[in-house]
Amino acid sequence: MMQDRQVYEYAFVRFVPRVERGEFLNIGVILLCKRMDFLEMKVQLEEVRLRAFFPEVDLDQVRQYLDSWSLICQGDPRGGPVSGLDPANRFRWLTAPKSTMIQCSQVHPGLCTDPAKVLEDLFVKYVC
Repeated sequence: MMQDRQVYEYAFVRFVPRVERGEFLNIGVILLCKRMDFLEMKVQLEEVRLRAFFPEVDLDQVRQYLDSWSLICQGDPRGGPVSGLDPANRFRWLTAPKSTMIQCSQVHPGLCTDPAKVLEDLFVKYVC
């Protein structure tokens, strides 16, 4: 018997070096499937690509931002108070509009039976 498909939501994690210009590179995906208690983020920093896009990039700073996001996504207490929220609220916090060099796209919905596979598929198609 086929497992019921569940609603999921995802957003692309973007590197936005000059917020005022609105230019970005997709560097990851974050996906929530509330009914399956699934919240994961997958990112990839390609130094050559980032430097070609923005030569002055501080990769250590970008990594620090993404490490914080990862801790929050995982619900790790080292991520601060937001990490203590339930997965859906952590997702909402991470995907809320920001004026920083790491931002998310609009949130998009879908239906799936395997959120980990969807996350991987989105990552391969839109980030790699």
